[in-house]
Amino acid sequence: MGKRDFYEILGIAKNASEDEIKKAYRKLAIKYHPDKNPNDKSAEEKFKEAAEAYEVLSTKEKRQRYDQYGHAGVGGAASGGGGGFGGGGMNMDDIFSQFGDIFGGSFGGFGGGGSRGGRRVNRGSNLRVKVKMNLTEIANGVEKKIKVNKQVACNTCSGSGAKGTAYDTCRMCNGSGVVTKVQQTMLGAMQTQTTCNSCHGEGKLIKDKCNTCHGEGVVRGEETISLNIPAGVAEGMQLNVSGKGNAAVRGGINGDLIVLIEEEEHPELKREGQHLVYNLHVSMPDAILGTSVDIPLVEGKAKIKIDPGTQSGKVLRLKGKGLPDVNSYYKGDLMVEISVYTPSTLSSDEKKMIEQLRDSKNFKPNPAKNQKSFFERMKDYFE
Repeated sequence: MGKRDFYEILGIAKNASEDEIKKAYRKLAIKYHPDKNPNDKSAEEKFKEAAEAYEVLSTKEKRQRYDQYGHAGVGGAASGGGGGFGGGGMNMDDIFSQFGDIFGGSFGGFGGGGSRGGRRVNRGSNLRVKVKMNLTEIANGVEKKIKVNKQVACNTCSGSGAKGTAYDTCRMCNGSGVVTKVQQTMLGAMQTQTTCNSCHGEGKLIKDKCNTCHGEGVVRGEETISLNIPAGVAEGMQLNVSGKGNAAVRGGINGDLIVLIEEEEHPELKREGQHLVYNLHVSMPDAILGTSVDIPLVEGKAKIKIDPGTQSGKVLRLKGKGLPDVNSYYKGDLMVEISVYTPSTLSSDEKKMIEQLRDSKNFKPNPAKNQKSFFERMKDYFE
């Protein structure tokens, strides 16, 4: 069963404003919040589902990709390999870390200052890589293994940044990660919460720092990541690999790996969306008398018949020989545009033969049969 539409999840129209998106998510987040629905797995899943929809639709670039490509454009196309593509991998720490401020700091008793209980959850930065794909890989989908140089968890301290379990509870915030201040105003007592400056929102302080990472919990390293890229992707599409970006300091949440698709140009076939176009040059005698020729496909070749009297500019269609759509079972066609080759130089004997044919009525052009341009024919075809 496929993922639900993000607009449907939030109950909003596709032209909803940023404010409408935020209000819709806030309403659902309050309704299905885990603190309000303890031990309710159904509510927890709906809470995560709403957060995922908001994470995409509240970001301009992600929303544009989602509107154009659906779930595939934001990481919902495939899974597997080293983490796989998938926008649905958000956990509770992800949500409270990214969207805690949607509740306005400390809303209705829910811990919204960055994570549950108010403590800050560190998050690693996202990484962006480019992956080149040829037409065969795009047509069939492909698994690619790439090496990524990035921040990884320190093996010496297992990412904690400390030697052993040498921590002290932060005295400034008493382990909460936030400092609460109460100010008297003309409207009464106003309470505000800010991230603790002493522990930077972590609620604890390292007694003895790791010698390898110097207390950061991360070091520079390399990881080989397996990417399962679905068939039908296109130039400029971005896919998200959850948790495969930079590791976070002191055991936080890893960032994501953003994969940008680059398409290698095919030597003979030109891509037009899910369709492919091939320009076939035939000689004048073959166009007049007819012939059979081999044309290239994404994989292999196909033999097609050129009927006698074929005109330059005629387009032949090979149904289903194009590229698959990344969001459906639809497959494009291969259009073969015929160009009749006219030689620029002739031998004396060839010239005499052509001159003998010049006055034949069969070689006179018929204005009533003026050919449309290729783009006009393509427009007629798609319409």
